[in-house]
Amino acid sequence: MRSLRPTRFPLKPMSSLPRLNLRSSLECAEALQRVLSARATGGGASDQDYVELRNALLADPMAADSLPSWVRTCRDLEQFWQFIQPKFKHYGQRREFIRQEFGSLFDRLERTPGPADSLVGQSLQRFDAAHVHAAWLKALERRESDPEGAITLARTLLESVCKHILDDSSVTYDDGVDVGRLYKLAAKQLNLAPDQHTEPVFKQILSGCASVVDGLGSLRNKLSDAHGRGRSPTKPATRHAELAVNLAGSLATFLVVTAEARGATQLTP
Repeated sequence: MRSLRPTRFPLKPMSSLPRLNLRSSLECAEALQRVLSARATGGGASDQDYVELRNALLADPMAADSLPSWVRTCRDLEQFWQFIQPKFKHYGQRREFIRQEFGSLFDRLERTPGPADSLVGQSLQRFDAAHVHAAWLKALERRESDPEGAITLARTLLESVCKHILDDSSVTYDDGVDVGRLYKLAAKQLNLAPDQHTEPVFKQILSGCASVVDGLGSLRNKLSDAHGRGRSPTKPATRHAELAVNLAGSLATFLVVTAEARGATQLTP
């Protein structure tokens, strides 16, 4: 019968985690919870597994925001042991504490994104600008909980993509220029400006894209949290945020894949 007395150091390192096959953040979170539960109850746990899993989750903006605060401060399993050992006397208490602390993280990561969300995310993740992908993830997260913030982030996403393309093309612009002007400059660099085409249907579609960007800028100014409000402000609903985020994501992806096809921007491997 195994002794219930916790050991200071694991007797047998747990090396069952396939480090090269860690896939989603949800899988990393589940594995991290198992590692912590094992260490907290006197079982074998690999410090290397803990460090790799922790770093992987900290690198994901959506996961990092929901990680328990003590995971962020405990850089290895010894620091975790110093945290958990005096906090609870019994193994069951420690397991339950870890389970509850990971609840918010699992709730967030288990929300299944729609097909369009995943496609946009994959395109933006290849973009060589971490803040671009982070803005998309935050905009997705806030569509229901914070429509105003989501609308603001939708515009931020488009602005970031346009500026990145212009920077790679050595095109100068004023930092305070509106998103509509930024889009027109980036579109011109990618041969997406309406006046660069003669086919009526292409001119119509590309003009429509520019109009959508202008509309997103106006929507952000009217309904988002970017400006002060009067006594009776117009409050955006979830549907307004979903429209803004989905349109911004589609246009940002269009710019990214076009830039990739034309070799006009740097993409991560």
